[in-house]
Amino acid sequence: MKAGTLMLALLAVLALAIVAGAQDRSTGSIKGKVKVETGTAAGVAVVVRKGEREVTRVATDKNGSFIIQSLPPGIYGLTFRKPGLSVGTIESVEVKSGKTRSLGDRLVLTVDEGSIAFIRGSVFSPSGRSVPGARVELAKILDDGSTKKIDGRITTETGSFVFRLTPEPGKYRITAKVGGAEPASGDVEIDGAAVYRIAISLVASPK
Repeated sequence: MKAGTLMLALLAVLALAIVAGAQDRSTGSIKGKVKVETGTAAGVAVVVRKGEREVTRVATDKNGSFIIQSLPPGIYGLTFRKPGLSVGTIESVEVKSGKTRSLGDRLVLTVDEGSIAFIRGSVFSPSGRSVPGARVELAKILDDGSTKKIDGRITTETGSFVFRLTPEPGKYRITAKVGGAEPASGDVEIDGAAVYRIAISLVASPK
């Protein structure tokens, strides 16, 4: 009697496994990778839509990759969102039963210029001329007064440069370096999304 009961239980488990497998094969998946113009591709919200109705959502991993599983067959739209970046969309993505639709890495999210801070500046020689080809370094000023380098640029032919940052409040130091002159620095305090301008004048090296 006990053996018969055990056999029935095993058959029931097997039947459930078969049904679950059939259910898995009746749905499909979408996978892909998001690239970003600046910053990290981690944490991008991937919203799956059926028309205007949200079906589900996931977030990209540290590499910008994502996979959405257990989607009924049909045509879907995807929306990609992350603060500071433009909103991206991909439409007419067809999902088939038992298949994984790969979108590759063709989506690149650009910077939303209305939600970031710009530091725009120019470097001038001791005589007041624009300095092309100067090395410009951006460092964040920490609470203890120390600095942490976060980016670098070479000035353009007109001696200008630009850094793009998230709009969180903070203090930054810009240092310009070029042969034949002493390094020169200037500080900028950011308190929101806006354009912050700075002019850095180099000082001639003592002879």
